Amino acid sequence: MDVDPMLSVTLLGTGSPMPDPNRAGPATLVSAGGEHYLVDAGRGVLMRLAAADLGAPDLAAVLITHLHSDHITDLNDIVTTRWVMSMEPAPLTIVGPVGTKAVVAHIVASLAPDIGYRMVHHADLGHPPPVEVVEVEGGPVRSFGDVAIRCGPTDHKPVQPSVGYRFDHAGASLVVAGDTVPCPGLDGLCAGADALVHTVIRKDVIAAIPIQRLQDTLDYHSSPEEAAQTAQRAGIATLVLTHYVPAIQPGGGDDWRQLAAAHFDGRIELGDDLHRVEVCPT
Repeated sequence: MDVDPMLSVTLLGTGSPMPDPNRAGPATLVSAGGEHYLVDAGRGVLMRLAAADLGAPDLAAVLITHLHSDHITDLNDIVTTRWVMSMEPAPLTIVGPVGTKAVVAHIVASLAPDIGYRMVHHADLGHPPPVEVVEVEGGPVRSFGDVAIRCGPTDHKPVQPSVGYRFDHAGASLVVAGDTVPCPGLDGLCAGADALVHTVIRKDVIAAIPIQRLQDTLDYHSSPEEAAQTAQRAGIATLVLTHYVPAIQPGGGDDWRQLAAAHFDGRIELGDDLHRVEVCPT
C-alpha cells in the first residue's frame, strides 16, 4: 500500500460473532502519515489486511476496545505472524483496557508449543514473540510519530471496562467507538472530531426474534439511530457504521442508512469489508 499522508479508515471486518461468508469479524484499520493502526482483531483480520496490501509487520499498534471474543479472536494470529514474518525483532504494541495484559499472556502461553518448534527449527528466531501490552482507562495513549491517540471509557456493561479511541493527525480527527450504548465517555471523546466509526445492530429486527440470547444483546449495543444521535450531538461530519447484526447482504444497507439519516445531518458511510473512507478536517 502506498504511503497516504491523510487520515483514513478501512473497514477490514464488518461482521459479528456470527460467522458470515462475506464479512470478517470486527476489525478497523486506521491509517495516517504512513502509519497503520488496527482497532480490534476479529475473525479473518489478517486475510482482510492482506487484501489491503498490508501485513502484520506493517502495524504500528493493535488497539483493543474490549475483551469480547469476537473482537480478539485473531489476536493470536497477529502475534505469531508478525513474529515469523519480521526479519528483525519487531515488538508488537497491544493497547487495551485493564485485563488485556492477562489475556495476551494467556494467548502467548497457548502458543508455547508452536513458539518452541519454530525457535528450534529457525536459528534466526532465537527469541519468543516480542509483545508490549499497554493497559488504558482514559486520556492520552501515546503518540506514534505525528499521530496522537487518546481513549475514553464506553458503556458495554456487563463487559467492562471498555474503551473507544480517538486519532488526531494533520488537523483531522477520527473516533472508533467499539461496542457501546450512548454514554458521556463516548460523547466526550467525539467532541470536535470529524468522523466516528460506530458498531451497530438492528434492534427493531432483533427485538422481533424470540430467542433470549439475541434479546440479551439489545441493552449493550447501539442501533443506527442511536449511533446517529451520538454523532449529531458531537457535531461529527461523517458517521461510519460497522459490525452489522443481522448481517447486511453484500452491496446492501440502504435501510440502515435511512434509519441513521433521520437523526444525523452529515455523511453516512457503510459497506462491505475493505470499504475505505478518507477523513478530512471540517
